Amino acid sequence: MKNLGLILYCSSCSTWNIIVFICSFMLMHSNVVVHAESFEFDSLLQLPKSGSSARIRPRAKQVLSVSDFGAKGDGYLNDTRAFENAWNVACSSPGRIRIVIPAGYTYLVHPVELGGHCKSKITLMISGTIVAPKNPNVWDGLNPRKWLYFHEVKHLHVVGGGTINGMGQQWWARSCKRKKTNPCRHAPTALTFHKLIAPSTSPNTDGIHISSSHGVEVKNSVVRTGDDCVSIVGNTSRVQIRNFVCGPGHGISIGSLGKSNSWAQVRNVLVDGAFISNTENGVRIKTWQGGSGYASDMKFMNILMENVAYPIIIDQYYCDSDLPCANQTLAVKVDNISYVHIKGTSAVEEAIRFACSDSLTCEGLYLEDIQLVSITRGITKSFCWEAYGSSSGLVQPAPCLTCSDGFIKQKVPYGLPIGSF
Repeated sequence: MKNLGLILYCSSCSTWNIIVFICSFMLMHSNVVVHAESFEFDSLLQLPKSGSSARIRPRAKQVLSVSDFGAKGDGYLNDTRAFENAWNVACSSPGRIRIVIPAGYTYLVHPVELGGHCKSKITLMISGTIVAPKNPNVWDGLNPRKWLYFHEVKHLHVVGGGTINGMGQQWWARSCKRKKTNPCRHAPTALTFHKLIAPSTSPNTDGIHISSSHGVEVKNSVVRTGDDCVSIVGNTSRVQIRNFVCGPGHGISIGSLGKSNSWAQVRNVLVDGAFISNTENGVRIKTWQGGSGYASDMKFMNILMENVAYPIIIDQYYCDSDLPCANQTLAVKVDNISYVHIKGTSAVEEAIRFACSDSLTCEGLYLEDIQLVSITRGITKSFCWEAYGSSSGLVQPAPCLTCSDGFIKQKVPYGLPIGSF
């Protein structure tokens, strides 16, 4: 499959006094991108090629190479200090700075924190390979959630066509999700970007984890993992996902939201252009009973599914627990959710599943141009419980939504300019 790469752009907005911006790319524990030669889920994240932008304009941008700061790039010697020194020089210099990790080299980097309050706008151009230590014992006495940890950074652009290898094999061997008798431990996120320092409280194995964030764009990316390809959780808004490839994994998820009777809000999410294959879910909203808050104003469109269990699903009875979850009346409110131009094959009979709360029903659901057929050439069905909305055009399987008076088709903005956040 063609590697589309990944671009992350983190920006800030002067009109907000406090915005916590966390974009987590789980590699050490989730092992993003399959590499069949070494492990079932190897920990590779491949970045976009910079194309014509690789030509440097000296008047506009200063260039620093980690090799100039003593990095060897042999994959064995520790190059962490060289990365720190290059970052510190770039951060303290005014203007636009490009830090280059050259192609053809492999840089071993131990857990490192790269601080912000920079004078410059930094482009991190990863053309070579960055690898983590193989031995989890390197993290003894350190925060086990961190590997490459950027904090208080504004205007950071990551490009380059290179690879970030989390070397996750030993982490997976220790995982309680791989083997029930293992103790459940935290494992490092490969890349973490924090505008303001705040703890990440989601111990999951997701490919891309977005929490407490505003104004996030993920595009041209490939994620293959053991859990959600993308998870978007509490207090997050204005998220765009475009030209995205997911699978294997658990699909693209909103949530889970409302665990332990907590309040959470996710709104203004657009997924436009995705290929999801061989996953346990397609596009999913999952909330716990007893939670509160909102999951609203979302559009999932132009998506191709291949052998996906539950291609379209809202699950307000989510329970990721060994013990049954108690029935509770409080719920996260789900409303104004659109599914448009979604086609492909379902691995289960129930291709559309809307299991909404008894006490706080789903409202404003909209289906248009949906064609989901059985991978086994059987039948597909829709399931609805307390789900209200409408449909237009061909919808297969036949919709089961209850029509609601005064329903207005929701419209999530198609172009949310990242620079305006």
